[in-house]
Amino acid sequence: MTLLLPPTEYHARRDRLQALMATRGLDALLLTTDSDIRHVTGFLTRFWESPTRPWFIVVPASGNPVAVIPSIGAHLMGQGWIADIRTWSSPDYEDDGVSLLAAALAETVPPGGAIAAPDHDGTHLRMPLADWARLQALLPDRRFAGDGGTMRIARMVKSEAEIALIRQSCAIAGRAFARVSEIAAEGVPLETVFRRFQALCLEEGADWVPYVAGASAPGGYGDVISPATDVPLARGDVLMLDTGLIRQGYFCDFDRNYSVGQPSAEVARGHATLVEATQAAFDAARPGATAADLFHVMARIVGETDAGRLGHGLGMQLTEPPSLIPADQTVLEPGMVLTLEPAVTLGPGRILVHEENIVIRETGPEWLSPPAPLEIPVI
Repeated sequence: MTLLLPPTEYHARRDRLQALMATRGLDALLLTTDSDIRHVTGFLTRFWESPTRPWFIVVPASGNPVAVIPSIGAHLMGQGWIADIRTWSSPDYEDDGVSLLAAALAETVPPGGAIAAPDHDGTHLRMPLADWARLQALLPDRRFAGDGGTMRIARMVKSEAEIALIRQSCAIAGRAFARVSEIAAEGVPLETVFRRFQALCLEEGADWVPYVAGASAPGGYGDVISPATDVPLARGDVLMLDTGLIRQGYFCDFDRNYSVGQPSAEVARGHATLVEATQAAFDAARPGATAADLFHVMARIVGETDAGRLGHGLGMQLTEPPSLIPADQTVLEPGMVLTLEPAVTLGPGRILVHEENIVIRETGPEWLSPPAPLEIPVI
């Protein structure tokens, strides 16, 4: 595995994690998910699509991480910077790495010490519940706990190398969006548009396109998460495409709206309102502001919406902390990458949603996605 980023990047992440662990009294951090493991190791594979094999990384209070992984991953992991790699033949219905993991933790964590797993919103354990119980039974004199947000804090602020990769993903999607008129027109089924749009993303340089959503309906659409249907585009429709493509392990996440034929005055105003709200949030996105502040800036312009949040973090996952909601008081810091995603209601069952990607800088925000024009594009 050729690391996407230099080893010094991963050394810095290890040091950051261990400093945070020390403030929380944690003796080891147990990581089990793709993005958390990749944050520490650089281990990039699509094999995570298989749910039958668990993967474990142990980050000790000091020293380098230990990989406890299925043997199928040993060669790839061995090409990175992790030297201590322990493997077993998986799947093993009797002991799928649990005793091997317990032994690694026993070496790392003294009796009475704390073993933590990420516990913030959006996390999951990704190992069978029975194996989690068995692991704890094998280490009765160690404490198992949540990490108190350690991974959340460590991953929320991106390095310049990470920001460059996210910018590259955004540029690829921007070029694909600029070509939508090549694939979408009156009479073309929405499912065909979806397929062709994914092809455009790949042509423009995406490694893969794990997320494409959207809609097409007259005067606005009902939701932004439905799969495509075979209904053809019709004059008066608003077409929305939302993509989370990946380039070198990092996502973009933004959308674009298009009018099939000339838009109605209502749709034109709605689109302009969304762009205005996004610009206002962009202007407010400075160090010291909070995630909630950005929500309120947009909400004052778009009015009431049941969209939930109006943006979120972005990086190795399509959505990451923080959430732009009234309850999230996360203070913005330089290096945070966010989406701004206001929604406006045009009528019963009709909405428009707009999304852009930005990074927080010392002197203010910077666009990562190419900002959409005030006027909705016409196809």
